[in-house]
Amino acid sequence: MSIEIFKNKFEDLENIWQKDENDVEFIYARDLAKIFSYKDWRNFELVIDKAKVSCKGNNINVLDHFVGINKMVKIGSNAIRELEDYKLTRYACYLVAQNGDPRKEEIAFAQNYFAVQTRNFELVMQRKEDYERVLERYELKEAERIFSEELYQRGVDSEGFARVRSRGDETLFGGNTTKQTKEKLGVPETYQHRPLADFFNPALVTAKKLAV
Repeated sequence: MSIEIFKNKFEDLENIWQKDENDVEFIYARDLAKIFSYKDWRNFELVIDKAKVSCKGNNINVLDHFVGINKMVKIGSNAIRELEDYKLTRYACYLVAQNGDPRKEEIAFAQNYFAVQTRNFELVMQRKEDYERVLERYELKEAERIFSEELYQRGVDSEGFARVRSRGDETLFGGNTTKQTKEKLGVPETYQHRPLADFFNPALVTAKKLAV
């Protein structure tokens, strides 16, 4: 199959994405089956089943990405028939492509297509998490500044403040001191002097900020 035909197929795919009431993008599995050149729905449904297993194996809620539905469609003589179908997210499509027949040229192309899209999404989410962590870290630093000023005004010196902070970490992290928590997080020896919060995800930074 030529690159031009591939391009046309996936331009068609991009044009049939829809959004549900929660503004989540989806595509109908039967439409995807046509693009992947599966003529037998039963064979394609086997691929969907494998994709659902992969989704579950990645500890991701299957129902968030594979939504089973029944559609009423017209057949000959204006008769109506009920067909089983799925609403698939982009992630679900990626998994379907990964579990499809690799001998199909459409599947081979789709594996790269959705892999790139998924990687782009992962990079966006990583940048979002990094931004949130930096923002939370700044707010924590400001909270600790106010806290330290309050302690100094009450006659607590730098050594005392360090003890208070360590005892706070011990209470917050299940009895582990700051040093022990760093060891559990695998912080290298050369970075032991850095604040514990530098090695937290946004949720832990928020927890520490609330504790302060």
